[in-house]
Amino acid sequence: MGRSVLSTMILIPLLGCSPAGPAARAEDAPARPKILVHVMPWFESKAVSGRWGWHWTMGRFDPERLDAAGRREIASHVHPLIGPYDSADPDVLEYQTLLMKVAGIDGAIADWYGGEDVNDYAMIHRRTGALFDALGRRGLGFAVCYEDRVLKAMAEKGGWTPAQAVEHARTHLETCAADWFRRPGYATLDGRPLLLVFGPDYLTVPQWDAAFRGLSPAPAFFTLHERKPPALGAFAWPPMWASKDGVLGDEALDAYLDRFAKQDGPRIPAAFPGFHDIYAQAGVQPSHGFLDARDGATFRRTLDGALRSGTPYVQLVTWNDYGEGTAIEPTREAGYRELETLQGARRKLPGEPFAYRPADLRLPARIYGLRKRLPAADPARKNLDAAADALSAGDAAGAARRIAEAEAAAAHTTGRSG
Repeated sequence: MGRSVLSTMILIPLLGCSPAGPAARAEDAPARPKILVHVMPWFESKAVSGRWGWHWTMGRFDPERLDAAGRREIASHVHPLIGPYDSADPDVLEYQTLLMKVAGIDGAIADWYGGEDVNDYAMIHRRTGALFDALGRRGLGFAVCYEDRVLKAMAEKGGWTPAQAVEHARTHLETCAADWFRRPGYATLDGRPLLLVFGPDYLTVPQWDAAFRGLSPAPAFFTLHERKPPALGAFAWPPMWASKDGVLGDEALDAYLDRFAKQDGPRIPAAFPGFHDIYAQAGVQPSHGFLDARDGATFRRTLDGALRSGTPYVQLVTWNDYGEGTAIEPTREAGYRELETLQGARRKLPGEPFAYRPADLRLPARIYGLRKRLPAADPARKNLDAAADALSAGDAAGAARRIAEAEAAAAHTTGRSG
């Protein structure tokens, strides 16, 4: 959830989508659901971007400070296994997309705010393009979540008329169509590109109709929690608004999931590990509440329900929203817990065999570590390229051999230089 905020402090998530419910015919359903994961491509590190970005600091935390365990101080209750990173770093993108492939994820959906040089929108636009390129190299899919509250923030700054807001929305959608909708890896529904929105809560129905006019093919449009015109369907998200005394309990969560499952028409169920935001500690805004991860039980429970829903798409919420505590990306605190759970579930699904094992999840981090250790001109880096390609192709044993060779070469290089 914790969206691109900076000056406006707007919170806006995204999701994958699917046709489901009574209107969907059984023969139309795929052999297994496609698993998409929500990704935030907004992180900046000092090593890559020359500064620690807002999403690591939230204006209060200092990643230059280390705790007793060597962890950087960041705007999160947990810490990425590889440390706070930059979403534009090619080594990070290789690490993340390989992990997704090995975990059994089919693609990612990125938060996207247009490309204007307002707040951090232009930075996120560039990183979204880099993420989609990296996903495509590994045969993974991708889609966009667009937030109409971005238009609200920009309209307030620019004094736009309603017509100008629609025109900017149309420009944003045309950018998506030109840059991504027609690419082979873009996720579709009945031949139409998926377009998701967290809301909507700014544009009216006639304004949405005007913004979509002329787009061909028309996007398959999905909204949060329930279908809101002119959307085709809805996607689920942790219902933190149902928290009581700051905690989302089982009864409230079950009630939300039951209501969502009974909706007519296309829907996208969600699996999530918990929720533990840091907004109050950062002084950004009040907390949205707390959903206990229960040592992985919350993710196992919601994933099982989502995969049993019979929908063509399932969304994982999220890959890396550290500010809200919904990350399933490996962390120093939880390790590979959620990805191992996902692997186990993936092996039980019908369709093509899934051969990756928990030990294989450790290989991308080894490749990443060597990328950072070996000089750019070191011949051993060719082994890393071959290892990444082998792992992506399903040859984990071959990848492990290549990595071991590169590790031996790195140790030899270190020994010579020392």
